[in-house]
Amino acid sequence: MLLIGNHGHVTNVLFFITDQQRADHVGFMGNETIKTPNLDAIAENGMVFDDGWVANPICMPNRSSIMTGRPPSAHGCIFNDRSLDWHANTFVRRFRSAGYRTALIGKAHLQHGPSRNSVIPVRSSGILAQPHHPSGWDELENFENYLDGRAPDIEDFYGFDHVEFSLEHGSSVLGHHLMWALDRGGRYEDLVVPISEDAPALDRSQRWWQVYRPPYDAELHSTNFVADRTIAFIEEATSQDKPFLAWASFPDPHHPMTPPGLWFDQYKPQDMPIPDSVGDSPEFLPRHLQEAHARHPSDQHFWVQPCGVAGDHQLVREAMAATYGMIAMIDEAVGRVTATLERLGQLDDTIIVFTSDHGDMMGEHGLMLKGYMPFRGTQQVPMLVAAPKLAPGRTSSLACSMDLGPTLMDLCGIQPYDGMQGISLVPVLNDPRTTVRDHVLIEEDFPDFPASRTLIPSKTRTLVTSDTHYTRNSDRHEMMFDKLADPSERNELSKDDESRRQDSLEQLTDALIKSADAARGTPIDQSYVEEFG
Repeated sequence: MLLIGNHGHVTNVLFFITDQQRADHVGFMGNETIKTPNLDAIAENGMVFDDGWVANPICMPNRSSIMTGRPPSAHGCIFNDRSLDWHANTFVRRFRSAGYRTALIGKAHLQHGPSRNSVIPVRSSGILAQPHHPSGWDELENFENYLDGRAPDIEDFYGFDHVEFSLEHGSSVLGHHLMWALDRGGRYEDLVVPISEDAPALDRSQRWWQVYRPPYDAELHSTNFVADRTIAFIEEATSQDKPFLAWASFPDPHHPMTPPGLWFDQYKPQDMPIPDSVGDSPEFLPRHLQEAHARHPSDQHFWVQPCGVAGDHQLVREAMAATYGMIAMIDEAVGRVTATLERLGQLDDTIIVFTSDHGDMMGEHGLMLKGYMPFRGTQQVPMLVAAPKLAPGRTSSLACSMDLGPTLMDLCGIQPYDGMQGISLVPVLNDPRTTVRDHVLIEEDFPDFPASRTLIPSKTRTLVTSDTHYTRNSDRHEMMFDKLADPSERNELSKDDESRRQDSLEQLTDALIKSADAARGTPIDQSYVEEFG
């Protein structure tokens, strides 16, 4: 039975998500260099959240938080070394139970597929005495399952009844994306390549191997795969006269920075504005970031390892120009998908969301990439919700990634489930002056290696309020910034403003107590089990 939304009829959902896109790397957030006309047009008809933050600035934890409406410490995916529990309830499962067609096209990263090499083995035995999941449940994003031209039969992937994966970044083409590209004339040897300096490339940067033009035609790139297959799904669902929830997940602009074809030439490095803090002293940084600051990208041990620019401003410009090219390509793809909605007469009946799973330092404080960097650059994301018949606007009200699921459920008249800590943003959509949060708590955890193995703290917690950005890690290192007076985070205050520091520490303590999960062990969602087994 279909549930009726708050507007009197069933409403579709189109959820655009990118990977590793800063909040300020889009036109509607004030960037005057990059051109994103299609995203800007959606923003003009929706609510832009100028103060939107992640629950965790790492891919798998935050994507799982968006799916579940729960913080990582509650849903259990706290790092890129473990998969979201197969039985976890998600907002997508609730939409499917309400009669929606549901599809995930592109990057999922709810399971450790290509990232399974980052899995940290436990020191003794695991927490579970025996398995309680079906065999192979966490192998669905394993790229090896797709290399022979066949794909696993997936009837339910955390609530998605239709799944087409793009499993890697840069010029590496894996998953359903590989089969699609081969069908379009792509050469296997150009597509199935390592993410390393050995990958075939055109116009590779002399400063950093991760900036290059892929050797294949732009039509084969992941961005086009996501757009084309999302369009096909929307057409199919519409022909069946069924409402749909489409999760269009672009693997870009995550590094390597590899815009294909002419997109590589869209922006020139010499035109890129480098951040004001690029040359700031690293003295106030925690030890692990001082170490990263001193490590030039050419000295990276792993392609995902945080690094520093070491005064190499040209490298920052090259990386930024390539990143902007990827985002421009995404914008064009978004335009093609929304044009399909208009052609099919679905635009006025579709909620459109745009966000990213986390950001990137892109040279701020002399740092590149993401990971254990508790700054605005990695933790703030672009966020907008365009809902039919709701007035457009902008809001400075705090919002979090895990609020998006509850918001969509609220808009569509779908009941939430136990344990959701995300908050519906519908009151803000109705009145941008309204606030539904007084803080956002951001978690970040790293596997607890012996201290001799790494300087990275095992736990970091950040509290974001309307005016303060405060971080404390398990090594007791603190950083505090005035969000309003110092948006570039160049004036660290923890040692200069003891009163404000104490207030922030007390607020963080309260937030941690409030976030403690009370839903573990509660009864299962019987309605979903009865309907889908």
